[in-house]
Amino acid sequence: MTPRLPALPLACDGPVTDIRFMADFLNHAPRFLRPVSCARHGCSALWLLLLTATTTAFSQAPTDAPEVPRIVVSATRSAQSDFQLPVSIDLITREDIQGTHAQVQLSEVLGSVPGVRAQSRQNHAQDLQISSRGFGARASFGVRGIRLYSDGIPATMPDGQGQVSHFDLGSAERIEVMRGPFSVLYGNAAGGVIALTSEEGSAGTQLSTNVQSGSFGSRRLAFKASGDRGNLNYLLSASRFDSDGYRTHSRARRDTLNARLRLVTGADSTLTLVGNSLDMPDSQDPQGLTEAQWRANPKQAAPSALTYNTRKSNTQQQLGLNWQYALSTQHQLQVTTWGGQRTVRQYQSIPVGPQNNAGHPGGIIDLDRDYSGIDGRWTWKLATLETTLGVSFEQQSERRRGYENFIGTTLGVRGALRRDEINRIQSRDTYLQTVWTPTANWQMLAGVRRSEVRVNSRDHYIVGTNRDDSGRTQYTATTPAWGVSYALMPHLRAYLAWGQGFESPTSNELAYRPDGNAGMNLALGSAQSRHREAGLKAQWGRHGHLTLARFAVDTADEIGAFGNVGGRATFQNVGKTERRGWEVSYSDRYAGGLFAQWAWTLLDARYRDTTGTATAGNVLPGTAHSALVGELAWVPAERWRLTLEGRREAKLWANDANTAAAPAYAIANLSLRYTHKIGELTLQPFVRIDNLTDTRYVGSVIVNESNARYFEPAPGRNHLICANLRWEL
Repeated sequence: MTPRLPALPLACDGPVTDIRFMADFLNHAPRFLRPVSCARHGCSALWLLLLTATTTAFSQAPTDAPEVPRIVVSATRSAQSDFQLPVSIDLITREDIQGTHAQVQLSEVLGSVPGVRAQSRQNHAQDLQISSRGFGARASFGVRGIRLYSDGIPATMPDGQGQVSHFDLGSAERIEVMRGPFSVLYGNAAGGVIALTSEEGSAGTQLSTNVQSGSFGSRRLAFKASGDRGNLNYLLSASRFDSDGYRTHSRARRDTLNARLRLVTGADSTLTLVGNSLDMPDSQDPQGLTEAQWRANPKQAAPSALTYNTRKSNTQQQLGLNWQYALSTQHQLQVTTWGGQRTVRQYQSIPVGPQNNAGHPGGIIDLDRDYSGIDGRWTWKLATLETTLGVSFEQQSERRRGYENFIGTTLGVRGALRRDEINRIQSRDTYLQTVWTPTANWQMLAGVRRSEVRVNSRDHYIVGTNRDDSGRTQYTATTPAWGVSYALMPHLRAYLAWGQGFESPTSNELAYRPDGNAGMNLALGSAQSRHREAGLKAQWGRHGHLTLARFAVDTADEIGAFGNVGGRATFQNVGKTERRGWEVSYSDRYAGGLFAQWAWTLLDARYRDTTGTATAGNVLPGTAHSALVGELAWVPAERWRLTLEGRREAKLWANDANTAAAPAYAIANLSLRYTHKIGELTLQPFVRIDNLTDTRYVGSVIVNESNARYFEPAPGRNHLICANLRWEL
């Protein structure tokens, strides 16, 4: 039985009455909104404790210190205070991104966001595994289940699969991370939204360099120039990262370029050009290990990785253009268009034997993808109402070829052609969203999106018994969402939100059939989800913030991994799933230059149906039951910053049967930074030590790996030494 919140032994008016009202509301709320039992989550009195702590914080906060609102854009596509919105959204600032991190992987900074799991696989041949409330945990290639944006340009393709390898953290000003119901208003694959915004140039010219050296032969050299000259604001950032890798056969190099030019073309209009480039040649892939291999030597590569010299090369070039025009004080028009090209060459460890099947696509992926899109929206602003109407069209055209990964007895080389097809995917969306703030205490947010995804595959490899496997399919969905927030006190708000979303299969999930036959897996259907959320937000003083969210997600026709062999995954619809959880985050500054923040996630994600490899009641693989992340920073003066970070994560299930899991772990990291100014020159060296206790743990798992090579080990104790120099001209 779900426990009831205890009655408060208080009998006064004002804030306490509001707390009593909220406790009574939760006791009578629907089941999914109530606190869950201690036996299952250890938090039966969580709401009460947090409300009490918040009230205490208010009573101790200086009354003359006004709060500083955190402005976000992704929730409503216009600048809004995150405190008022009925949305779970976190803001990661430039200090958090660039302060004492390597600025290479998003996993460096996303770990502090509740509900989001992003950990480096120590494998640059594969993108990060990023999941939001369990969405995206099954991804074997790229990021799926989450919409990705860089300076307003989608990094998620029309099929719902995205890449973050071109995200330039060295020039990032902010990252917004949204979870929950309103993510569905971004369309396909909306388990969450991650939006990166690059720095604005300041008046004059700024030049900076970043030089790093660390464990495992890692090196980074970066250069950045920015400025503001009259009507022109500009940013140019370039970097090279090299690493020998923590594990055997994991060497990698990454060259990135990011540029943004904003031109004020008139009193009411601006034009912004965004461009970036990525080059990652021959990143070695050590692949996953069995549990026995991991325990014996976590640094080793899988034997098959050495036998077949598994590796991947990526390149990407992209341009985007954004035009904003204020028709009047009430009406604004915005148009964004973009285009790009991406290539992938991946050598896998598929054994020679299976490739003798006439329908087998071979052991090498050769992919050339062109993509483009346009998004136009009109915004109408009144005193208490803001409405946005938009249309979006995106397309990707890819030529997918497959080759044998052998010639005679020589392995790991390109052999005969085994697959040749052209796949075209288009998405056409219309969306409407409105924000209504009738009074200072109330805010309502609602919207709806109509999405249509079309897939067309043309087979050009028709040889012998390998028949024509051309085909087409289509996915459509209407995804509404609404939410309301109410101020219980001036600095405490409660909110409710609801939404429906969908995920179409990505081109990678459609690429291979579970039965091993040739052609795309066009029988794979889309998943439909229903999201519900209730939460509290509190803020006090200039820096105090606390958020709490209770969420529930029910999904039909969930897409799950059927199997994974040699780096090649196949997928199936696994029926119904459910996700239930809590997210809590807290941050504040104290006397003496002390700063603290922590985030706590509880997630119970399970199958409801027994379908294929999935069993009803089992935990969704790739999800951890709980994660606690904390940071304590001491800034005694402007020059010094000493930071201690900690992370505790529960075991991570690796397969549908729940017979294999990466063990729970706890690690701590330490960093020290010094800032010294000489005129217009700022020198900022720092040193960082990760995994202070040299704990052996698994950073990520390969879901349903058919040879039980689930585990991708994380490194032991390692260090980073960095120097930043900045000139103001």
